[in-house]
Amino acid sequence: MKALVALILLVQLPIHKAVPAAPPAPLGCDDPKSEAAAEAAVNYINGHSHHGFKFTLNRIENIRVLPQGPNNEVIFLELDLLETTCHILSPTALENCTVRSFTDHAVEGDCDVKLQNVNGQLSVVASKCHSNADSSEDIRQLCPQCPLLAAWNDTEVQAAVTEALNDYNSKNAGAYLKLLEIGRAKIQHHPEHIVFVEFAVAATNCSTEEANVETCQLLPDDQSNFGFCTATKVIRPSKELQVNCQLYGHQVPTPDTPLLSRVFWSINTSAGLVPGVVQGFINHNLRLSHNNPLASESLSSEFSSSMLSAKSVARRAVAEAAQHDKVARPVGFVPLPPPCPGKIRHFKI
Repeated sequence: MKALVALILLVQLPIHKAVPAAPPAPLGCDDPKSEAAAEAAVNYINGHSHHGFKFTLNRIENIRVLPQGPNNEVIFLELDLLETTCHILSPTALENCTVRSFTDHAVEGDCDVKLQNVNGQLSVVASKCHSNADSSEDIRQLCPQCPLLAAWNDTEVQAAVTEALNDYNSKNAGAYLKLLEIGRAKIQHHPEHIVFVEFAVAATNCSTEEANVETCQLLPDDQSNFGFCTATKVIRPSKELQVNCQLYGHQVPTPDTPLLSRVFWSINTSAGLVPGVVQGFINHNLRLSHNNPLASESLSSEFSSSMLSAKSVARRAVAEAAQHDKVARPVGFVPLPPPCPGKIRHFKI
């Protein structure tokens, strides 16, 4: 009888079901883990860019993390970048490069990057980028007299680069320098007529004292020496020319960064153009689409579809947050900032 009563009481006891653990909070765009992934992505992008200038992080727009197993996850990033004054050939560390100001006609880069994090080791699987200069209208609103970016094939730009390089070679002893590419150019018409140019150069096997410079060739791989020049040519009211060139010295290429002289020279000469001149362009487009050959094929192949999925999730989250904000809040309530997008580090274009 006692056993029957105990069994009845046991059956009547409330059953406590196990409560499933709450899913982890989404990773915020300004989280240290997000910033570490963005740093790895930016370094990868600059390391695989062969033209123009280095870019630096301006904002993490979105991040999505997909667990793949123990200590293994895939990270999707949407990044806003800004162009710096350091040419891609410059050995200057990115943290020491100056971001171009808004009135210097800034250039913004947009990148989608996929990384894999295994045991805390980040590696880029794939990346896709493009860049655009800010609109002339935006610059004019803030600075009506500021010079704007000019096309590289503009006759005044071409004349300024040629004159500047000839001037430098004629006044400096040493290796004869040849043009690799025009980095950027600006023309100011009022109150003075001035042309500003920036261009990359490379040392050749000729000296500046030699007359037949047309036969000069770039130095071989084990002696290569790149540099960068800036020049200001005043056309009106007076004729003036100021040129400044800096040679970086020989840099040993790594397996991930091929010798850039070959990339520059083969592209430019095969197209039959003056080096670094693309018809009508005013800035080097960060047109980078790259799959890491060391990454697994499955991870690379799903890059585009996964990024689209990540963006749709982000848009849905923004919509839900906007709807959530319409709910009445108690007096003094301070809502938490959304996890994404992250803070703007420099300025918004």
